[in-house]
Order: sequence, then C-alpha cells, then structure tokens
Amino acid sequence: MRRLLAVLVLLFTLAPAGSALAAASPKERIVLSGPVTIDRGEKSKDVVVIDGDVLVRGTVDGDLVAIAGDVTVRGKVTGNVVTIAGKSVLGRRAQVGGDLTYVEHKPRVARGAKVAGKTKKYDTDKLTGPLGVAAIGFWVAVGVSLLVLGLLLLLLAPRAADALGRTARAKGGVSIGVGVLAFILLPIIAFVALVSVVGFPFGVGLLLALLPLYAIGYVTAAFALGSRIVKGSRIPAFLVGLLILRLLALIPFAGGLIGLLATIFGLGVLFVTLFRARS
Repeated sequence: MRRLLAVLVLLFTLAPAGSALAAASPKERIVLSGPVTIDRGEKSKDVVVIDGDVLVRGTVDGDLVAIAGDVTVRGKVTGNVVTIAGKSVLGRRAQVGGDLTYVEHKPRVARGAKVAGKTKKYDTDKLTGPLGVAAIGFWVAVGVSLLVLGLLLLLLAPRAADALGRTARAKGGVSIGVGVLAFILLPIIAFVALVSVVGFPFGVGLLLALLPLYAIGYVTAAFALGSRIVKGSRIPAFLVGLLILRLLALIPFAGGLIGLLATIFGLGVLFVTLFRARS
C-alpha cells in the first residue's frame, strides 16, 4: 500500500497544484494535487483528493476520499469519509452520515461529533487473500487490455486522437452532456430494436458493440486527461492519463464512480468530435 501511495504522490506532482479532473457536475471535486476547502455556506458533491489536505466547514453531499492528506471536518459529510495515508479529525459540530474508514492513522473524533456509520480500519490483509489476488489480477488484465487498445488506436489514427484532444479542451461541458445521453440511450435503442424481427440483427450488433465502445470512451478520456499534463506527445500523454485513471480505480468507493465518469466523458468526446467532423 505504501509503495502504491509513493507512486501516486510522485505521479501527481507532475500536475499543477489544485488541478482537477472534469466530473459530471462542476460541484464535484476530483483534485490531483493541492488543498481543498469547503467553506461555511458552501456545498459540494463527492470530493476525491489524491495529494492534499481537505477542510470541510460547509457540506459535502456524498463521499469524501483523501489518499495522501489529512481531512478536517467541522461541517457535514452525508456519505463516507475515507483516508488512506492521512488522518481524519472531526470537530465538535462535525456530522458524518456514513462510515469513517481509515488505513493507517486512526481518526480523532471530538466529543459532540456525530458518525452515523462505523469507525473502522480497512483490512489491507484482504488484498493478499484469494479474492484480493483475483481482484488485483482482474485490475491488471483490464489495464493491459486498455493499454493495448489505446496504443493501437493512436498508431492507426494519430490525427483523430489530436481531434479528440481538441474537442475535450474546447467542448468539455457539451461532451459530458452528450456522453450521458449516449450512455443511457444506446442500450435502450438496442433493446427496442430486439423487439422487431427487422431490427433484431441491429439490436444484437449494437449490444455486442457497447463494451468495445465503452472501452474506447475510457481510453479517450485517458488521452484527454494525459494531454492536459503532457503537451505535444501523444503516446506519453495517453500513458500518463491511463495510469492516473487506473490508479484512481483502486480508491475505495470512488474508484467505480471515477471510471464511469471517465467512460461517459470519453463517449461524449467521441460523438462530439464526429459531429464536428461532419460539419
């Protein structure tokens, strides 16, 4: 675990302090490096910080996850609070609606603070058991598959990758909206097509194409993210972006959400780029 944290901290020092990933809502905060403050009267959705301290005086409507940094809660967190290498401190008026989970340092909870769930230490020994080994093996297999897919696409269509990068920078908000619609509507269209005899082959084909399409969306998001950090070089940018997303996938609770957001954003970038190319 400590080796993983060292890799994370080293990797994210490449990004400027306070830089954040695009999320489904501007109120969500996924920060690579730098402190985060939710002040009094301020409200945020899920907060994920890789390298930096978090101070909550207002409200976090969701989960709060800190990898390498301390968390101070003097306001309210409606979901879980998770610290990996840092420590969480709850003031007298702090409210946590979920669990208080830690890996290394036990939280300090002041008298009067309210934790609706459990205060528990994450058992890292689970990672060495059969299920943990299987999970790590699956994580590695998925990462290698995405790596090969992304490299093939970059080699086959390098200029298309440049167009995707431009769309991600210029049409980020539009891409998120289009990605949400595509993620919801494509499966619906496929199942509706299955109802009719004429549309059955199309429905089957679309269902079979969804998984590869989602994978392409994910690697597109990885390239777009890496391009914000590594300028002017396609493959290194993709490698950095993919490494960031795959490491974020290891975060308890938030990893799956981040992967889903990346896939949705990548889908949106793909479709918006296609529409721009037609016009």
